[in-house]
Amino acid sequence: MTREEFDGMKKHVEMGTDILESVGGPMGRIIPLILSHHDKYDGSGYHPETGKKIPLGSRIITVADVYDALVSDRPYRKAMSPFEAKDILLKGSGTEFDPTMVDAFLKAFRKGEMEVPHVLI
Repeated sequence: MTREEFDGMKKHVEMGTDILESVGGPMGRIIPLILSHHDKYDGSGYHPETGKKIPLGSRIITVADVYDALVSDRPYRKAMSPFEAKDILLKGSGTEFDPTMVDAFLKAFRKGEMEVPHVLI
């Protein structure tokens, strides 16, 4: 992505919170999680928050979001294997991701709990 495209993509965080603010009610409780789901454990993310200062829910969402993005086809690349995605999360443990969340992810991964069954609607 170009710098301009990346800056535009980063706006999805604020756009999502704007939508939820307009809805109101209990959905407002997740706004802090959405605002910080691209914050990195070492402070190098969208905002300068670090470690346990990042809301717990955001630290969980971050690992899940990155895993999903890596194992999904994107317009700019094909999906990678779950094992490759797992290795990326493991490599980012302690820098990009909360190590406790990565450990929980790894436990679920080893048990085969990361596969989402296909649901017919």
